[in-house]
Amino acid sequence: MTSTEILQKLVSFPVLGGMSNLSILEWIKDYLKQHDIDFTLVPNKEQTKASLHCRIGPAVDGGVILSGHMDVVPVEGQDWETDPFLLIEQGDRLYARGSCDMKGFIACCLAALPKIKSASLKRPIYFAFSYDEEIGCLAAPELAQNIKNTYSEKPRYAIIGEPSMMQTVIGQKGIMTCKTVVNGSAGHSSRIKQEVSAIHEAARLIIWLEDYMDNLIDRGDIDSRFTPPHTSIHCGLIEQSGIAPNVIADSCTFLWDVRVIPKNNANTILQNFEAHCREVENRLRPRFTGFKISNEIHHPAVPPLDTNETDDIVSIVNSLTGSSNTQTVSYAAEAGQFSEAGFKAVICGPGDIAQAHRANEFVAKEQLKKCDKFMEQLISWCSS
Repeated sequence: MTSTEILQKLVSFPVLGGMSNLSILEWIKDYLKQHDIDFTLVPNKEQTKASLHCRIGPAVDGGVILSGHMDVVPVEGQDWETDPFLLIEQGDRLYARGSCDMKGFIACCLAALPKIKSASLKRPIYFAFSYDEEIGCLAAPELAQNIKNTYSEKPRYAIIGEPSMMQTVIGQKGIMTCKTVVNGSAGHSSRIKQEVSAIHEAARLIIWLEDYMDNLIDRGDIDSRFTPPHTSIHCGLIEQSGIAPNVIADSCTFLWDVRVIPKNNANTILQNFEAHCREVENRLRPRFTGFKISNEIHHPAVPPLDTNETDDIVSIVNSLTGSSNTQTVSYAAEAGQFSEAGFKAVICGPGDIAQAHRANEFVAKEQLKKCDKFMEQLISWCSS
């Protein structure tokens, strides 16, 4: 099967982040079985979804992991001109949800399998396909660790095929999403100085987070490789807040995220915020003893990627793509998690990230051809 034919199959599975991925996983498993490839599943506790990894080639150190995620983002509310779960060819583009992000890369991996299997590989090639990437890169840490535990040999490199126009990406921001719940005291709005408004205190906490971001910038925590070139902290949702204009709100919940450049740490930012919350509690509890601020990590921290430009994986991948360029991206991806697990990691995959998560998502046919060529070059390199 060609990469386009496989992509046609993959996009037909409307597996959103958070949903069971067993349907698309079953198709991939059957495809691997047809080519006599043994694989390992890494399921969640409920057995409703699973990641998959496999090795093709000899059990020797120094192999290359090709990694992608099987889930996609929703299409609800978007103005699609075609069926998002049917691959539509128009001119030089292939339209469908996931065509770009990132089933195109998985399709190229699977299309290359017969050539990988028949090659005289000196280094193994691994496939590693995850679930729930789109809701916080939830499965990748366990997947990467399971790869380390399963094989007697040690894979050295990880190429995560997020859309990068087949350019080598050596840096990404990390991300963590948090939920903060403020519990105050209900009362008549005329008693605003006697009660503790959860909405007012939540607003102050949100401003504190913004000030913290500005302080990081002012102290020089800048990385010009990224846009914006600093850690960003943003509150995007306020919910469960108050019942009427003349009633002091006794609860307020807000969700916020932090996207860190490599020199900053999301957990450190949360720890400092927690310390500030305890100070606020101590100051206001004499007014209302039940005042409380609770923080929980809504999605675990995804570490940034910061691969050195001189690392051998960069020169290797550049030689395979035929480009000498490197890039950084401001979105989070599983590359940081594979790097944290001990693999030399970069991002490199077909398609333009500008097409991801939007209506009428597409991947250019030329990009799939470049990725197919990349796979051929990788097979040659692993056989040398």
